Amino acid sequence: MTETLADEDQKLVVLARGALARAEARSGAAVRDGDGRTYAGADVRTETLTLSGLQVAVASAISSGASSFEAAVLVNGDADDPGLATLHELSPLAYAYVTDAAGRPQQRLGGADV
Repeated sequence: MTETLADEDQKLVVLARGALARAEARSGAAVRDGDGRTYAGADVRTETLTLSGLQVAVASAISSGASSFEAAVLVNGDADDPGLATLHELSPLAYAYVTDAAGRPQQRLGGADV
């Protein structure tokens, strides 16, 4: 994929990569809610809790009052991330980019024009 991300989507990449680095996790994610606010998260893996970075970001947004989403970015993530189901439950037209560890888009998922 040689798609260039819009500035707002590139901001999500920066936030997701920051979360990934801080947590020293395998992947990170960021979402933009319907009001343009952004939230980031990284994978959580303990004996009693396992969440993807996208699940963390979506849960953070919802717990902060978000009721809809525009977009998400999964850095070094997977197209079968369980957080995508929640993202699309609340916003069926939201799109997500899966990128490599460097933030280069590999795949676009969802959205009105896909």
